[in-house]
Amino acid sequence: MPSYTVTIATGNQWFAGTDDYIYITLVGTEGCSERTLLDKPLYNDFERGAVDSYEVRVGENLGDIVLVKIEKKKYWVQDDWYCRYITVKTPSGDYLEFPCFCWLVNDKEVVLRDGRAHLPQDDKTSLVKQHRQKELDGRRKTYRWREWQPGFPMSIDANRHKDLPRDIQFDSEKGVDFILNYSKAIENLFVNQFMHMFQSSWSDFSDFEKIFVRIKNTISEYVMQHWKEDFMFGYQFLNGCNPVLIRKCKKLPDKFPVTHEMVAVSLERELTLEEEIEAGNIYIVDYEVLDGITPNSTDPCTLQYLAAPICLLYKNAQNKIMPIAIQLGQVPGEDNPIFLPTDGQYDWLLAKIWVRSSDFHHHQTITHLLRTHLMTEVFGIAMFRQLPAVHPAFKLLIPHIRFTIAINTKAREQLICECGIFDKANATGGGGHVQMVQRAVKTLTFRSLCFPDLIKSRGVDSKEELPTYFYRDDGYKVWEATKRFVSDVVNIYYTSDESVQGDEEIQAFVKDVYKSGGKKKKEKKFPKSVKTREELIEYLTVIIFTASAQHAAVNFGQYDWCSWIPNAPSTMRKPPPNKKGLANVNLIVESLPDRGRSSWHLGAVWALSQYQENELYLGMYPDEHFTEKPVKDAMAKFRKELAEITSSIKKRNEGKKLPYYNMSPDKIPNSVAV
Repeated sequence: MPSYTVTIATGNQWFAGTDDYIYITLVGTEGCSERTLLDKPLYNDFERGAVDSYEVRVGENLGDIVLVKIEKKKYWVQDDWYCRYITVKTPSGDYLEFPCFCWLVNDKEVVLRDGRAHLPQDDKTSLVKQHRQKELDGRRKTYRWREWQPGFPMSIDANRHKDLPRDIQFDSEKGVDFILNYSKAIENLFVNQFMHMFQSSWSDFSDFEKIFVRIKNTISEYVMQHWKEDFMFGYQFLNGCNPVLIRKCKKLPDKFPVTHEMVAVSLERELTLEEEIEAGNIYIVDYEVLDGITPNSTDPCTLQYLAAPICLLYKNAQNKIMPIAIQLGQVPGEDNPIFLPTDGQYDWLLAKIWVRSSDFHHHQTITHLLRTHLMTEVFGIAMFRQLPAVHPAFKLLIPHIRFTIAINTKAREQLICECGIFDKANATGGGGHVQMVQRAVKTLTFRSLCFPDLIKSRGVDSKEELPTYFYRDDGYKVWEATKRFVSDVVNIYYTSDESVQGDEEIQAFVKDVYKSGGKKKKEKKFPKSVKTREELIEYLTVIIFTASAQHAAVNFGQYDWCSWIPNAPSTMRKPPPNKKGLANVNLIVESLPDRGRSSWHLGAVWALSQYQENELYLGMYPDEHFTEKPVKDAMAKFRKELAEITSSIKKRNEGKKLPYYNMSPDKIPNSVAV
């Protein structure tokens, strides 16, 4: 009798093994095997991390093996099992690989195609077409859209992490519970002794050092020492946590009536302000999105305040970006003065602190939450709903969706929900963060997620004009390397633009993002379809870059830049000054977060800046969804390019007091998972 050797690999994660019964059926072009129980006498099958082999005997040759069906049936109690892959050695000696990488829960069956990727138009037999459609039908029932808040990007239809499909849950609850993580961070940072003094103010700036953890050679200590300096203030718009707002000022807005006389002393080239603008030396940052946002009122004992500043910046003769004018509100007038470096030192310092606080809110809610977390979830849900596991785009994207839906569900469950952790420390808590996302979504476009487009639209694409904009320089390198990798993979499977147009699954994927994720509003400007290979390459590059490099750039530097509280206040307890000459040390300290909120803030930025255990970095693909050699060669080429970028960034950073490494590939996780 012909005999097939079946090898099955069980996952290494917690509880991946099972004691349940496992059955296999081989489906070939000429027939099917009997449903066969995989069980060795006196052997504990399917233990965590195990690779087990079995013989499957058949009465006749099955032809080419097309599908493998795996079934799990309860032995004693339900016992989930994670199957990594299955290989089949045929009687003729050929090996076939069947990637699985999924959980079998309850009495579940999984039907697998071999690891070669196929476009839908390439499948000719009814057997594989039906398998493809059945997989998608099941996925669409499992992965449903839901609007968590009106005006938000759509998210997964699940209230809690444990309600998610098992395949997209965290491998374990360890390290993913926000409340436990923050509490652990607060304990580890030795700030818990201040929590009982929740609403008491600090005495002065040096008092903040009591909760400041000094870690040798980190940016955070340099920030603590230099945070008052105009250079440090300006530098953060280029390479801090929120390096996405600074734009070239081509014309002063009417709402910001800065005159040459106001700023003449700050200009170094013997040009007027208008001439400096014409020369391209003036930049602007506008926090209009914060105007009218409701401040946090969840604690009636402590009033909290927000502002919507506008900040004018000047590139001086040393190519440093320096602040030269700040207006703390959007409507000019006597009660909304324009603060200048020539004002009293505390007036100017307080104005800068207000800008830094507004920048913190914009970063957390829009740059970080909306534009990386929530948008990656949109792409992820659409992927699961419209692309079967055999589709090359699914295989390409799945490593970059890993744990994103899980971390976002956790966030909705504990962090940004009503009475969640966000409400404890932030002035935009209590609903302000929801208002901000709703506003920002209205101007969110697909092109604004395309890194080169966003850089160019802000007029900051010239390395000669802004030579120290490392976020831009490193981002370009990672974007181009990623795009080359995506191009290599796309061109393996798509032979022409017509093959892209004829791929009904990729078109359904793009349309699902447009309709459900993009909310189908004209102002969203998300594409309804992709017509060329170049369009598809860019679309997939946007997804991968957003989930990996862009998220890393705005997430993992949070402790560096935000742990020194006066540099990134999460709330302000006094209103923005409406006159000059009022500020002093006492007013500033009373405006800054109190002891309790400072402690929560520090715990938050610490926890959010930590990498996950067993983190997978850009270019690492241990789960081999692709089995073809050309794709594996493309992956090796990608890793080589990323290693070269890492090396060049490391060389540039040598000896720098402010190294920039947030876009270094060796520090870019594959996906949004924290």
